[in-house]
Amino acid sequence: MSRRAALGTAAAIGCVLVYPVLAAYGIPDYSHLQPADRGIVQNIAAGDSVQERPIRLFEHGDPDAPHRILVVGCIHGDEPAGIAIAERLEGMTVPKEIDLWVITSSNPDGVAQRTRTNADGVDLNRNFPWRWRPIGRQGDRHYSGPRPLSEPESRLLAREIERLRPEITIWFHQPFGVVDQSGGDVAIERRFASLAGLPLQRLPRYPGGVTDWQNARFPGTTSFVVELPAGPLSPLRVGQFARAVLAVAPR
Repeated sequence: MSRRAALGTAAAIGCVLVYPVLAAYGIPDYSHLQPADRGIVQNIAAGDSVQERPIRLFEHGDPDAPHRILVVGCIHGDEPAGIAIAERLEGMTVPKEIDLWVITSSNPDGVAQRTRTNADGVDLNRNFPWRWRPIGRQGDRHYSGPRPLSEPESRLLAREIERLRPEITIWFHQPFGVVDQSGGDVAIERRFASLAGLPLQRLPRYPGGVTDWQNARFPGTTSFVVELPAGPLSPLRVGQFARAVLAVAPR
């Protein structure tokens, strides 16, 4: 079965049968999301934020390509520099061996309000079912929410990761200017760091983190954090990071 057919089958069956772990958190069926035809750009309204801002999912490339890469430009609303990289990627020519998926921002409410958290006051990067535990309370920067995947944004991300099963997922943050050794294939992380001109460093792990959840849930895949420098990126640096994304897959 081709990867495109597998995606279509997953959509047709629905998450209750295919993804029982996520179904326990009330994630809805997503049969309306269909894979694109070969080589055709696809721009999907994947869901909405708490304040009903759309979260869009962009695909460019061959669904049957050997390497599927997912890029999330922003998960913390006060760390928006990765949005420019995501937008640049949407207009670039993708190598034939890559099926590229991009979420420009998974926290549009936080971006609009310039807050780390979503509109419910939840840190989405503490809201995933990896060693989750209650942290803080509403109004705290690192509030984990009342339970794992309590937020529409985190449920959307988990659903799409389950559906797409990307080989590589890159999450842009700020402001430390490092590539995190996040627990996947360190050779991939090291290659990206070299291409991007950033040091590779292991950052602390936190309960409920999305990269830890993803790497534990899908052994053999690599989900990692890129901490961009503080402030907006120059067009030159935006291009450098975007090219690093397209060159990071194993050859």
